[in-house]
Amino acid sequence: MRKPDWLIGAGAWTLENSHRLMLAVSGGRFPRTLLGMTPIELHVNGRTSGRRYSTMLTAPICESDRIVIVASKGGAQDHPDWYKNLVANPDVEVTVDGDTTPMHAHTATPEEKAELWPRIVSVYKGYDGYQRNTERDIPVVICEPRAS
Repeated sequence: MRKPDWLIGAGAWTLENSHRLMLAVSGGRFPRTLLGMTPIELHVNGRTSGRRYSTMLTAPICESDRIVIVASKGGAQDHPDWYKNLVANPDVEVTVDGDTTPMHAHTATPEEKAELWPRIVSVYKGYDGYQRNTERDIPVVICEPRAS
């Protein structure tokens, strides 16, 4: 049975804000991993407002030359707002362990996604369930450091 989008959204809001609270209370020391993934803060510019928005996410792949994130929204039928903003404004910033890096983000091509997906679900199997829960193709986003 598919979960209603309002329930998925409430769960995502609760996870994000509890994560922010844990980071604030621990002085940024906890959590170092979440569900086997690296916690990150993604900073994007709004596609219509131009305002800067920050979202707490988890990265199943976090390497020195790229960070891979999944726009799953828990399997909701619509893409998350951060993803829509990122598509419109792909120059983003990503904070990992207190260090913020300017990055350029792009949606993985079908070939890139096919290569990355098995590795992503080996880290967190829930992504397979999210994909089964929605008719949309869940985007995989690759963030790479911006050229100076």
